[in-house]
Amino acid sequence: MCNFKFFRKRILLFVTIENFDRSYVDVERHTESIMDVSLARTFLIVAETGSFIDAGRKMNITQSTVSARIKGLEDLLGRPLFTRSKFGAELTGAGELFQKHALAMVRVWQQAQLQVSLADQHPDHISVGAPLSLWNGFLLKWVSGLRTDTPGVAVSGSAGLASGLIQRLIEGTLDIAILYRPSPPPGLTMEHLFDEEFVLVTSTKPGGRRGANDYALIDWGADFLQDHAAAFPELSNPALNLDLGPMSLEYVIANHCSAYFPSRMVRHHVARGRLRQPKRGRKFVYPVYMVYPETRNEESFEPLLERMRTEAARFN
Repeated sequence: MCNFKFFRKRILLFVTIENFDRSYVDVERHTESIMDVSLARTFLIVAETGSFIDAGRKMNITQSTVSARIKGLEDLLGRPLFTRSKFGAELTGAGELFQKHALAMVRVWQQAQLQVSLADQHPDHISVGAPLSLWNGFLLKWVSGLRTDTPGVAVSGSAGLASGLIQRLIEGTLDIAILYRPSPPPGLTMEHLFDEEFVLVTSTKPGGRRGANDYALIDWGADFLQDHAAAFPELSNPALNLDLGPMSLEYVIANHCSAYFPSRMVRHHVARGRLRQPKRGRKFVYPVYMVYPETRNEESFEPLLERMRTEAARFN
């Protein structure tokens, strides 16, 4: 089996707050405290609840323990993270900046735990993320082929928004993201796979006139909603809005209504007569890209990329 050492993973023990030029931490000096991810977890719970007392109850620890952890974290950063008052605890400016880094620290640690737990049974692990629409009929088939040919590789798949998936790529908790026309920052490679065509389909009888009452607006992302609103202002607020991705198809087939779906997702339903595609229906086209870190093991990673290209070629 090919040795899939995809990327040079980095577990971030500590991330300095951006724009704080003097907030660097002596890692060797504070290794024991930094390694304790419970500091970051406690910070996030206090930020969520707005209370040291409520955070303690939620974590099943005492208020004094919560206070001690937050104090230790503030000492490491050299900045107060919360403003305390009789009404609770509110994030300071430094706390708001640190919040996304705390989330990253916890996610990286969870990813490390997952990979270590899989190490005995699966020597390698690949993590892939994409919107729900791209899993259906595309990425799940790619995963199926990968698991058949390389059973020693464990696969983690997740669905999410482009911004969150890009952030995970930066953190190192995601290996590959498949996205509609992304804008990745430096350090990430973007490769075009195919163009996704969204088409109007309907389960209503021929000759019927489409209206807001028999139309379902499917949320396929911010770009689609923006383009849809510009093209059909009269349908921008229909009676039915569904943020269910491919699962919305079941409703449209079972009920007399119309909606937009990726062409590849409804093609066989149209061929069988379960749906109709109006000839004059407007189409929306969005390029699909594969995004991954520039720093990678080319020799072992290229076969995986080629498999993705082969799977995507079915839609070109």
